[in-house]
This record gives sequence, structure tokens and C-alpha cells, in this order.
Amino acid sequence: MTTSEEDIQEAQRIRYKVFYEELSATPTPVARRARRDVDAFDPICDHLVILDRDRLTRQKRRPIVGTYRLLRQEVAEAHQGFYSASEFEISDLVQRNRPLQFLELGRSCVLPGYRRKRTLELLWHAIWRYCLMHRIDVLFGCASLPGTDVDRFAVPLSFLHHTASAPPQWYVRAVPSRRIEMNRIEPGKIDRRSALRLLPPLVRGYLNLGAYFGDGAVADEQFKTIDVMTVLPVSRIRKGYITYFDPDAGRQKAQP
Repeated sequence: MTTSEEDIQEAQRIRYKVFYEELSATPTPVARRARRDVDAFDPICDHLVILDRDRLTRQKRRPIVGTYRLLRQEVAEAHQGFYSASEFEISDLVQRNRPLQFLELGRSCVLPGYRRKRTLELLWHAIWRYCLMHRIDVLFGCASLPGTDVDRFAVPLSFLHHTASAPPQWYVRAVPSRRIEMNRIEPGKIDRRSALRLLPPLVRGYLNLGAYFGDGAVADEQFKTIDVMTVLPVSRIRKGYITYFDPDAGRQKAQP
């Protein structure tokens, strides 16, 4: 986690390179001028960054190669709310589960040369430590499929709907005016392997951890994505992953 303004600006530059230059999102005038992905939520969020230590002494800026943006419930409620509330009915989910503590994950971004298993593992190690530090009970946030052609993603969207829909306690739906139906193909006509192959690695990662998915998807025209809502209660994270993220977890629990 970083509090350095220079690090945060570098993370925003990385986000700009990936979202706008690589994935063809439409930048705001402010973002275009600064060549950084910036919005009103950045000042109130915590910023997680991954560094390439081999490049630390070879360049002026710190070599940030991946980032995640984290927004705690208490901070969101003291300001303008959660980022994803413009797409999904988050307030209903939070109110239904008080006094549990929610953490919104967003702006996940890794440079092309570092998109490998180890980088994702480092990000999740750090997120797990952050959850322990702030006593987080539930992780949630938008996960994106690249492009806005819904028919192209009929198989993976239907697969998520049929296999990982959130039960009543964790149910969250897309804002009605923006909602796209995810149930597009009957379950018997979906090949599991093909569906998983069509999902981005981050979405598959959420599935492996035990995440649920909300009701309906949303097209984000600015970022040129189809967004789905992931809800991951910490209690749902599979034991093997917790031990992997935190090797001391088992010993800590065993202490009297």
C-alpha cells in the first residue's frame, strides 16, 4: 500500500496506458491532458501497487507494474459512496448485511509484460493483509469483460448466472435502467471449459476464491467493457487460499 502522491500518480499513468491506450477506453478531458486515469474517488481510496524491484535503481520513477484501488465502507459512507453504485444497487446489499464491513476493489491493472500468475498472487497477498488489518468481512466490486458486444459474451455471462449467482443474503442487482440480462443461454447448452476459457483471468480468480455474482451486467461505454458485480464474503474464501495468502494463519488459529 502506498500513500506517496508520486506513486499514486504513477499508478494512474499505468491505468491510463492499459485502459485508454491498450483497451481504447474514452478518456475524460482531464485524463487526456494529464495522461493519467484520474477521477473523484482517487483521493479517498487506498492504492495498492506492485513494484519491479529489479528496475528500482535504473529509472527515476518507481517502477510500478500493477495496481488495485481499495475503498473501505466507512470511508465511502463519509464521502460520495461507492464507485460501483452508479452501476449496481450497492446500498441495498450493505444495509442488508450490517454491521459487516465491506471493501470495494477496483481499477485492477497490470502492465502487459507482468500479466502472470505471480503478479496476481502478490496483489492478493497484499489485499488479504489489508483485510486483516481493517477487519474486512466482504469484498466486492465490478469485474470487466473487454468489449460491449453482449452477444459475444453470451456463454460466459450465462455460465456465471447459472453457476455462481448470489443467494438472497448477498444478492445485488444492476441498476434497472442499465441492466443487461445475463441469462442468455440455457444451462444444458453451455460447455463449462469453453465458458471458463472466455472469462478474463481476474474473473476466473474470483470464481476460484468462492465469489458470487450479481443479477445483471452493465455496459460501461467509457471503458468499453461489460461489467459484472462480484461479491466475496471473507468467510467464503477457501481455506487453502487463506493458508496460501497467509502462511501463519493456521498457527495463529491454533494459539490459545
